[in-house]
Amino acid sequence: MEIKSGDELAFRRVYQEVFPTLMRVAYHVTYNKDVAEDICQDAFIRFYDKDMVFPTMEDAKFWLIRVTKNLAINHVKRKMRETASLEKVMKNPQINPFKDGQTEFILQESSAAVRKAVGDLPEIYRTVIVLREYAGLNYGEIAKVLKISESNVKVRMHRARKELGAMLDREEVNVP
Repeated sequence: MEIKSGDELAFRRVYQEVFPTLMRVAYHVTYNKDVAEDICQDAFIRFYDKDMVFPTMEDAKFWLIRVTKNLAINHVKRKMRETASLEKVMKNPQINPFKDGQTEFILQESSAAVRKAVGDLPEIYRTVIVLREYAGLNYGEIAKVLKISESNVKVRMHRARKELGAMLDREEVNVP
């Protein structure tokens, strides 16, 4: 079914279906919910303003994921140049009141180390990790978003995981 981005009914359908995925992508690049929401809104504004025609809902979804990913990456790059606040955001621990103190501390330390390691990956590896692990996309969907072959996605994923493993081994992190 053809999707026209400027059509209000089609826009609402796309928004309802794609927004959660875009939020996951934007959040796991920026690690900031408010910024992720702003990026998603900006992506949808661009989608509506472009008044483009997509052959299927999937094509519209992949276009929006690409735009969101690029907006999020640009935001992070801009913030890194301006301040070191990204480090503070990436190290912000999640608190779970049902764990004992020692377990919670180990989990917080491990999570922070993993987030830092993912953030330290080269962009081509970080992107496939974020799209796979945080946005829940399969290799075929990642290939469409990045406009590369599925086999290239697999190679990048393998290299990204290998590099992450090496980074985490150097820090002697115990990942649960």
